[in-house]
Amino acid sequence: MAPSASRTRATAALRMKQLALDNQDRTIRRLRAQLATERRGLTATKKELKETQVALEASHKVIAGLTEMGLGMSKKIEKMKVKKHLVRANHVECHQKFQARIHEAEDSMQAQHLLIEALVDEKNNLLQTIHDLQESNNAPAPFEEEPEEEPEEIEDIPLGEGDIDDD
Repeated sequence: MAPSASRTRATAALRMKQLALDNQDRTIRRLRAQLATERRGLTATKKELKETQVALEASHKVIAGLTEMGLGMSKKIEKMKVKKHLVRANHVECHQKFQARIHEAEDSMQAQHLLIEALVDEKNNLLQTIHDLQESNNAPAPFEEEPEEEPEEIEDIPLGEGDIDDD
């Protein structure tokens, strides 16, 4: 082999190595560019994740606040239900008491009515007895001789300041 052929081979080998190094360099640059792009994407993703985490924490706080408000309202509703139940029970008790009072008043009025009827009957019997006694003694009937007096009319009295007119 001639010395020029070995040089040509060495040159070709060098050229091949140079091409391989150039390819590796392009691959490294391409991989570095991809890495930079991935890093930027990762940074954006981290930023979004942080924003999402902040929003999620805020949502949790809002939910906790609403839950606390809901529990407070539930307690108030329960208290109102208890009060409503007590008011109803009190109303029923008062209604029963008033019904008992009304019944007692009706019974009292009925007893008074019966008593009045008995007194009227007793009066009529006494008048009849008096009349019968007078007839048996030939005495004039005292109730027939005296005319009934009409009640006097009440004179209108002028109203003063602060008086109430019932008309």
